[in-house]
Amino acid sequence: MVWLLAGLLVFLGVHSLRIVAPGWRDARVAAMGAMAFKGVYSLVSIAGFVLLVWGYAQARADAPVLLWAPPIGLRHAISLLTLPAFILLAAAYVPRNHIKARLGHPMFVAVKLWALAHLLVNGWLHGVLLFGGFLLWAILGFRAARRREPAPRSGGTVGGTVAAVVVGSVAWAVFAFHLHRLLIGVGPFG
Repeated sequence: MVWLLAGLLVFLGVHSLRIVAPGWRDARVAAMGAMAFKGVYSLVSIAGFVLLVWGYAQARADAPVLLWAPPIGLRHAISLLTLPAFILLAAAYVPRNHIKARLGHPMFVAVKLWALAHLLVNGWLHGVLLFGGFLLWAILGFRAARRREPAPRSGGTVGGTVAAVVVGSVAWAVFAFHLHRLLIGVGPFG
């Protein structure tokens, strides 16, 4: 469990610089230069992610602690909650879509939905730590981003919105029906 917590601390910590220490972050970018800062940021993020994945696998294998047992039927229903999460994630990167124009920061909303869905179906302590940590980070990140730059509320196009929905839906289907079992070891739909 220690490695999972360390991975969460490093990964979410580096991704929280704009939330908890924007002035310090801006000073580092100015001192190091944008490219050097992004390089260090990326290396620390990757190290945190590797620790997080390894720590989660260790906690899952070593001595898992069950906090609650969710109903088995909930797994299928909650899998559908990840569909809008994938669409919102796509909307964060597909240019000129109404979703991003309306929300301003759809990636944070995507992470909130993803984490909430996984919290509802994962009653293991290591799952609660992982998904609860990401949910808390997304809530705080969305609030901080909205304070920095409110959503523009306009500027999307129908084509951009359709592209975000299609890309997100296809990515969700590929992940839900194939990659989740391959990468995570759990098949959401059996």
